[in-house]
Formats: sequence, structure tokens, C-alpha cells
Amino acid sequence: MGAAGKAIFAQSGGPTAVINSSICGAIEEAKKHKEISAMYGSIHGILGVLHENMIDLNRETPRTISLLRQTPSSLLGSSRHKLREEDYDRILKVLAAHDIRYFFIAGGNDSMDTANRVFKLAREKGYELSVMGLPKTVDNDLPITDHCPGYGSVARWLALSVRDAGLDTEAIYTSDTIKVVETMGRNAGWITAATALARQQPDDAPHIILLPEIPFGRDKFLSDVERVYRKLGYALITCCEGLRDENGDYLTASQRSLDTDRFGHRQLGGVGETLCGIIADGLKIKARADKPGTIQRVSALLASPVDVEEAYATGAQAVRHAVEGKSGWMVTLEREPGEGYACKTGIVSLEEVANREKKMPREFIDAEGTGVTDAFLEYATPLIGGPLPQYARLEKHFVKKLL
Repeated sequence: MGAAGKAIFAQSGGPTAVINSSICGAIEEAKKHKEISAMYGSIHGILGVLHENMIDLNRETPRTISLLRQTPSSLLGSSRHKLREEDYDRILKVLAAHDIRYFFIAGGNDSMDTANRVFKLAREKGYELSVMGLPKTVDNDLPITDHCPGYGSVARWLALSVRDAGLDTEAIYTSDTIKVVETMGRNAGWITAATALARQQPDDAPHIILLPEIPFGRDKFLSDVERVYRKLGYALITCCEGLRDENGDYLTASQRSLDTDRFGHRQLGGVGETLCGIIADGLKIKARADKPGTIQRVSALLASPVDVEEAYATGAQAVRHAVEGKSGWMVTLEREPGEGYACKTGIVSLEEVANREKKMPREFIDAEGTGVTDAFLEYATPLIGGPLPQYARLEKHFVKKLL
């Protein structure tokens, strides 16, 4: 069994539509265990512990906590902060001073590294502390886990948004006949690939999907765009902000030092406009770029109900494992084999997920490198929580011309 003491909860990295649901699951489960005497919330991720900036979650009403389950963004506040070596000693001192014996952090690759280092230091110093990671990243790039809470909701949001954008592009016959939609995603194309779920019929948008796993070639790209344009008279392209060229370099990434975070990640964005320029120069056709930006990752409007429930389950399960005495683990989602979709939780050591990425497997990308396979559609479809609304398609029985 875990030690008796207080618990602290933190959120880290980019907010999502369901990260609060994970924390809700953890808090509501923690209330059931006598080993946890009080619950604190760390304001702005690990910075809240470092600067002793914490709130007493026991003083929040049960209704407020329950509403976390349907509230987007990170209500505890988040951050992307790379700790210095001396910071970890400070963190452990703060935890010990407050008799915190349970440390839960919801985040992605870098957050799991932070959790792993706190876990190792506590063990080295002989401080009894249960450290558990809650998976969170819309990028869906954490290894081992089948998928990540947050991904199903951004996939649903983009699938419907791209379907709508495709109809808009098709309708505007005399202008803006090529549209480029730029999605989030640094090194893995999971988010961009999900736009394929927009299609009701084979010729529906998106017509070309560009992923960072497939090197971008200008000549092939122009050939693909021209082929679609000649066939349909319009085209919609979805591309990942982390798109790379044949040398492995980002097509676009900020060079300014202010746009590089503490982990060395350069700010991405602008690849949509770059592709529009390539189309204009190479095909002499005007193209328009749309960039949903951060709203795609955090909007509750199209949150997947499957995503909401699985996020809650990971939080609750993390607490159960912790009070059993486990430490140094992250909760995973494991898809069960068989007909239909079913998923259970598992665990993996923080060491195995810290600072590691899971990219799109080649079998999920079609032979041309500009679309996805049925295997990907089978993987992603259950995660968006049910079918998208069906739209009408006119059969278009034209009247005979008289003049």
C-alpha cells in the first residue's frame, strides 16, 4: 500500500478538450481512499510545485469538480518548462514540506520525463512518493499506449471542419479553388491523418494529405495537385505543420530565439502559406491557406464522448495504482481484440515513454504517401465517438439546354 499523505495534481503541455476530465477522474477517485488525506492542485504544471504555488482542491465543491469532466483547456494551468538539475532538489523539498506522498501529472513526452526524474530522485533520497503519469497529447505520439486522451477529440473536430471546408471549396467555383488546411503536429502525422475521416464519398475532401513521415517533394506535390484539380476543378489539401523536406528539415520553422521553448522545440507554422506559394508559382493557380491553430486541440464543441470517458478512466486508474503502492508508471490505453471497439487501461514504466515519440506506422499511410489506408481508418474511427453528421449530395439531374 502507498504511504498516507497528501496528493498533488498537475497538468502540463498543450491544453486539450479532455485533460480536465483526466484530473476529474483522479480527484474523484482520490476522495475514496483514506490514504490520501488532502488534495492540492499545482498551478501551471511543475512550476506550481517549484514555486510552491498550489491550491487546496478539497475546498472546491463536488459540483465544480464534476464539471471538470466536460470543461476544456487546463483549469489548473499548464506550462512547458524544462527544469534545471537543482530544481529537482527544490521540488522534492516542497513535496516533503507539505507531506505530499502522491504526485500525479497529466502530460506528454516531456512531462513523463519530468515525472520519471522526480520518481528517481525520491527513490534515491529515500522519500516515499508514488509518482504516476496520466497520458495526454493531441499529437497521439506517446509510445506503448494505443492512443492518447485528447487525440479523439481533435480528430473529430478536424474531420468535421475539413468536411465543411471541402464543401466550401467545391462551392466557390470562380475563386479559391484550391485550399490548404494546416493542422498541428510536430514530428508525427496522427492529427493530419485524422482529416481522412471527413470523407463520405471517394472524391470528397481531403484530396491530398501531407504527413511528416513522408518527405515532401515539390515536383510530386505539384503533379498530385494538378491531377486532382484537372479531375474535379478544385482541391483541398491537409498538411502537418511539421512537414519536412527530403533533407529532413522542416519546410517552415521560426528562426527567432524567442520562438524556441526550453526543450529546444522551434515554433512551427506557416507551411500552409508556403504550399500556396508553391502552387501559385508552379501551377499558376491561386490557393488559399486556412490554419485552425490552437482551437483545434482544445475545443469542447466537438469533443469525442469516447475521449472524455477514457480520459476520466486514466485519471481514476492512476490513483488506484498509486494507493496500491505503485510508482514510476504511466497509465496506458489498451485496445482489446475482437469485434467492435473496447479499450482497457494498463501501465508502462515512465522510463519507456519519457522523451520518446510514436510516429505513424507505414502501414497506416497509402502507397502514394498522400493518404491513409483502411487500417488507419479502422484504428481512428472508434476514437472520435460515433459517426459524423451525414450531409446531402445532390444527384444533379440537369435540365436540357435550349439555347
